[in-house]
Amino acid sequence: MPNDQSNHQRKLAVILHADVVDSTGLVQKNETVAHQRIQDVFQQLSHFVTMYGGIAHEIRGDALVAEFARASDSVCAALAFQADNATRTKDLTDHIQCEIRIGISLGEVVIADGTITGGGVVMAQRLEQLAEPGGVVVQGTVSETVPVRLPFSFTSLGEQNLKGFEQPVRAFTAVTTPGGILPNPELSITAPLNSGRSRENSSNPVPTEKYRPSIAVLPFTNMSGDPGQEFFSDGITEDIITEFARFNDLFVIARNSSFAFKNQSVDITEAGHKLGVEYVVEGSVRKSGNRARITAQLIDVSTGTHIWADRYDRELADVFEVQDELVKTITSTLVGRVANAYRDRAQKKTSISMDAYDWLVQGRELFYNGISDDNFRAIEMFERAISLDPDYAAAYALLAEAYIRDWATFWKFPPTISHDMAWEYAKKALTLDDTDSKTHSALGVVNLFAGDINQAYFHLDRALSLNPSDTHALIYMSRCESMSGNTDIGIQRVTDARHHNPFGKYDWHYAPAFYVAHRYNEAIKVMHSIQNPAPYMQCWKAAAYAQIGDIEVASQAILSFIKDASENLLATGTRLPGNWTEFVLERWRFAHATDRDHFIDGLRKAGIQNISRTTSP
Repeated sequence: MPNDQSNHQRKLAVILHADVVDSTGLVQKNETVAHQRIQDVFQQLSHFVTMYGGIAHEIRGDALVAEFARASDSVCAALAFQADNATRTKDLTDHIQCEIRIGISLGEVVIADGTITGGGVVMAQRLEQLAEPGGVVVQGTVSETVPVRLPFSFTSLGEQNLKGFEQPVRAFTAVTTPGGILPNPELSITAPLNSGRSRENSSNPVPTEKYRPSIAVLPFTNMSGDPGQEFFSDGITEDIITEFARFNDLFVIARNSSFAFKNQSVDITEAGHKLGVEYVVEGSVRKSGNRARITAQLIDVSTGTHIWADRYDRELADVFEVQDELVKTITSTLVGRVANAYRDRAQKKTSISMDAYDWLVQGRELFYNGISDDNFRAIEMFERAISLDPDYAAAYALLAEAYIRDWATFWKFPPTISHDMAWEYAKKALTLDDTDSKTHSALGVVNLFAGDINQAYFHLDRALSLNPSDTHALIYMSRCESMSGNTDIGIQRVTDARHHNPFGKYDWHYAPAFYVAHRYNEAIKVMHSIQNPAPYMQCWKAAAYAQIGDIEVASQAILSFIKDASENLLATGTRLPGNWTEFVLERWRFAHATDRDHFIDGLRKAGIQNISRTTSP
């Protein structure tokens, strides 16, 4: 049979491979506890991977494989996780402590059918085996592509003969520089929330008489260790600026402005805002002997995320010939990518029917009210929008969210129907437009309710990178964090959403985060401020009151939940659940068993188990 490679994607990527130290020994001590802790530790590692812009592709037994586009992001994620895991395991009183080894490589990989394979993966695995428990080992090329401004320290392990590789591989241990502070993981997702400014507030706004994508090239960093080679890195930078200026469709910042940032430790997005541009190119040059290695990456200033990155390794038979080749390659790639992105975005916007847009806007206002009848009417309006424009991605996205809300609150449709419709429309939305924050947000929300927190993180992260002001994505990222035990970040997400939209009805999202953090009185306080709460909020109210010992109020709250839920379910023709605890947990999926058990404990103290034995309140 012919080998079908139509779904194979081959590319260069930074690969992180993580493995649990002596997992077999841990399982032998206590199989149940060990499996749960291994699952928890990989959940936490996946969280750090996502926070730093990576993709956790798969867990293979006691190992995890993740992909990054930038070496610096992978090292940040690895070191931040190791520090966090060391703190977590320190608090354990038994001997079932999951220590992780991490290896990071740069190489070619093949992605097909949801799996990632290739030399880059094997290399990362071999490097991981060189690491100490709790340590990180990186390939030499990874250490060389990390900007020197970051607080990393690399110690050479020399050239290593790795199984499966003919040539020795240079390996380095990676640690945080003493006294250094890793970039905050939140910045990878929401940097513009903290450091970004709107285009109107830029100190050097782009001319508006003819819109052109704007770009600045920061001075490439000389990585050669020889100050005398500054001319080479500066020459590369100036030539790139000159080549960019040849394209009339780009607004290019002049050399003098860009070089004001030379030898400065500056946040890339902040530099972009000061220069008043949408894109920034940064890179490094290492000239050694008769070879030159140049790395370059393109940053979207509005999101702080990188769009493209590559590395060029060439012989230096003729310096100027090499410069010309590199400049032409980089400029043609970057200009093409920028132009294509704007062209695709413009085509998608102009294809939308204005009548369809009117229906979407009306439905969206009703949807945000968060009321049963309004949600139902919003669904009808989104469907009208789609009937007028069958390729309207945003309408499919909102329709998916309206249906998943109906499933969570059991308002109008049988849960099985609303659940299936949410999945169908969310996938359709992303297929139509994966550059719209709303489509990623919708699929993130559906994954969140389905209990796949890793995928929820990924799509909500992508939504926020596309639109940092997407308060809807912020709110559900808050839920992701709270359900993963990261309550401080979850609370901050709600605060960020309120900052962007002071009139949004976001207060109730504080309650789960406060409860998971054992801050029961604060959870109760915010729940008292909620008008027309959804039925499931009574569960959090019941659990919180039960934990402070007010069983009477807790019991009343749980009975109120059962009464409302029963009426709604029966109205849709749905049989009542035999176990209300399981019914609640289907709608609130926790990443860690301890947090889930903490919630169950509150519900049981409130008396839900007495109702679970029957099929009616």
